[in-house]
Amino acid sequence: MTATTRLLACLLALATAMGIGRFALTPALPHLIAEGQIDLTGASLLAAANYLGYLLGALDALFARRTHARLVGGLWLCAGLTLASLLAYGLAAQALLRFGTGLASAWVLVMVTGLSQPLAAEAGRPRLGALIFTGPGVGILVSGLMALVSNRLGGGSSQLWLSYGLLATVATLALLPLLPRRGPATPLPTSAAPAKPSPAFNRLILAYGLVGVGYILPATFLSQMAASRFHGQWQADLFWPGYGLAAALGVVLVSLRRPGTDTRRWLIATLWLQATGVLLCLLPGSLALFLGVLLCGGPFLACMQLVMQHGRELAPTTPQRNAGVLTASFATGQLLGPLLGAASSHFAGNLQPALVVAAFGLLLAGVQLLRPSATLQRCAA
Repeated sequence: MTATTRLLACLLALATAMGIGRFALTPALPHLIAEGQIDLTGASLLAAANYLGYLLGALDALFARRTHARLVGGLWLCAGLTLASLLAYGLAAQALLRFGTGLASAWVLVMVTGLSQPLAAEAGRPRLGALIFTGPGVGILVSGLMALVSNRLGGGSSQLWLSYGLLATVATLALLPLLPRRGPATPLPTSAAPAKPSPAFNRLILAYGLVGVGYILPATFLSQMAASRFHGQWQADLFWPGYGLAAALGVVLVSLRRPGTDTRRWLIATLWLQATGVLLCLLPGSLALFLGVLLCGGPFLACMQLVMQHGRELAPTTPQRNAGVLTASFATGQLLGPLLGAASSHFAGNLQPALVVAAFGLLLAGVQLLRPSATLQRCAA
């Protein structure tokens, strides 16, 4: 089995776990609200349950040793719990399932990152290693197009859960023999304590938590915002797959930059572009929402890839720990985002105050990274 095949399998694993297990809630939300299962505040609580699971999954993955088992288990859980959503009705049942899919998708993300990046480096395919992070965008694109077809055929949430669950099951069966099994080239120490994170790495952790707060509100409620602006017309269904396509293309664009360019500066640019996109989503009209989708979606996964790369630059010997700590910080921010959305919808009747805070969080994340690492400065010199 070639390294390229295993890396492509990692990309598809992320597409399955993130595009379905992680983000299938977004195109399903308009149906759940229209069917009377939840209201807008309940939608925020569903998202919070998903992100609480994601946080706990990231923390568990941080200390996991059986990486392949967690990876496979996460894929099966995403498929099984998505199918089980067919039988769920109401806030409590859906929240329990969304918690489980959040946990499972975090396992897949952390394990794929920890397994694939050393494999790509050893195989001399760093660019392909970077392109793995297009996986969630590909998954969002596919799941969004499936929602478009289902909605045109008059389907509801049950049809969506069924189609997503079947796709995740088939994808998992196909990927099982292709996924990498070998751990990172440099294993986590078992007897000695890991090196203390540098101040620059701690700033990256804080910044990534703020990114979680900033991006998650438009990512969660994009389909609902589009549905409310287009009043159920078919054009509303284009925004979510468009978000996924923009996210995947953003990773491709970032991967084409010249070797040796400053990862930190590229990361700051993606954060401030996302902040601009969130602010555009506040403006009325379809053009503002379209531009907001491009500027929120395009940097979304590129930011994730750049964060993981910058983390490896700052702490090159602990790739799995880096991915786990950063994902946990990101998940904490994501958990705060929907709670902020629930408070905003409850007290203001809309998401506008929450979106303002989200944009500010992305701006502040970029500010946290303005100061370069002293170690990287010395290496560049």
